Amino acid sequence: MEISNEKKQVSTRARVQAFGGFLTNMVLPNIGAFIAWGIATALFIPSGWFPNESLNELVGPTVSYLLPLLLAYTGGRMIGGQRGAVLGALGTMGLIIGADIPMFMGAMIVGPLGGWIMKKTDKFLDGKIPAGFEMVVNNFSIGIIGFLLMILSYLLIGPTIQGANQFVTNAIEALVSTGFLPLLSLINEPAKVLFLNNVIDQGVYYPLGMQQTLEAGKSIYFMVASNPGPGLGLLLAYSFFGKKAAKKTAPGAIIIHFFGGIHELYFPYVLMKPITILAMIAGGMTGTITFQLFGAGLVAGPSPGSIFSYLALTPRGNFVGVIAGVATATLVSFLVTSVILKADKTSDEEDAFAEAAEKSKSMKSEGKSLLNPQAATSFAKISFACDAGMGSSAMGATTFKNKLKKAGVEDVEVKNYRIEDVPTDSDIVVVHQDLEERTRKSHPNMQVVTLKNYLQDPVIDQLVEDVVASKK
Repeated sequence: MEISNEKKQVSTRARVQAFGGFLTNMVLPNIGAFIAWGIATALFIPSGWFPNESLNELVGPTVSYLLPLLLAYTGGRMIGGQRGAVLGALGTMGLIIGADIPMFMGAMIVGPLGGWIMKKTDKFLDGKIPAGFEMVVNNFSIGIIGFLLMILSYLLIGPTIQGANQFVTNAIEALVSTGFLPLLSLINEPAKVLFLNNVIDQGVYYPLGMQQTLEAGKSIYFMVASNPGPGLGLLLAYSFFGKKAAKKTAPGAIIIHFFGGIHELYFPYVLMKPITILAMIAGGMTGTITFQLFGAGLVAGPSPGSIFSYLALTPRGNFVGVIAGVATATLVSFLVTSVILKADKTSDEEDAFAEAAEKSKSMKSEGKSLLNPQAATSFAKISFACDAGMGSSAMGATTFKNKLKKAGVEDVEVKNYRIEDVPTDSDIVVVHQDLEERTRKSHPNMQVVTLKNYLQDPVIDQLVEDVVASKK
């Protein structure tokens, strides 16, 4: 029964991860537009760097019309191709006209809904259209369905989403008014290390942040889950007080996490010693308290969550508060993690990184490959995958390509993808171990190799050896 429940929990987590990945892939292609809007907001609103009444007119229409339509178009296209994109945008137009708030949440629902309806409609019509009438049927089908979806969105879907949005907004604003906003770290930090960070940011905080920014010119919601301080403090503590490979790899992870904004780099260090989640929660709470005390906020979502993104999106008069929030979160996380690591009496051999290395050596000495022996004879395409396909997988692919190049192998295609977008002709897909179930669910017939750490993992070295051996 326990095993069954555990499998059920893991399966649920994989489904939530996949949902977060879908949301991310609606947002990320359009993140440049969000940043452009954030810059315009920071510069031209009355409290901006260069207040300008005329140019300030760009702010409202962009956030009310352009950004939701971009999200809807992208979400519709992901499900139903170009026709799904058009239908998703049509439906979202009904939401926008019928609402008095920016319809980000609505766009992320109706856009994919439009794509799904179009996909099902096209499937139903396939083979039923008389020759010569294809263009007429295709154009009128999307026109009629689009009209109906616009009306439905305006009359029913929009008000429902606005009511739900208002409920969530009121709940979080109540936390802000009572000073309990830092308690969100109790949810944010554990969820992040389980690779559910995109569900939180793209699904909840970013839409709320955009609404608040339209009214106040900035929002603290962009920072409650994206603060790079807690992760920096954890990695600094490992750099000083960690053991073996964990101590050795932490400084490199700091650069990629803090300056590159790829927070997934610190997740394995927490998972390796789960009690350090207390340090992440304490750091997150401290950072949020500091942001509140200074009244700090950002003008758009920092993606990636690097210190450079934070500073670039900080409005006038908020730099001290933003920097203080990151710094205090780093300090508290560092102190708590340091206490935990110094109190740890386990031997070096029990260090998780060392265990992985020993396991790899043992497997090698027994003549067993980490890969399927039948698939290990030839390597043409190796795909690295992660939640969004742009952060840790990109870094892992680059690291692996460099190792292959040093080994004299240059005829293997190595690229990074979102898990669901991994090409079907890939010989191997490499993912973090916490994303394994989601990967196997999306690609049941594909060879999957899992990692604990993208910077230094014996699995990577073993895979390089297997590739090199296959070329001899």
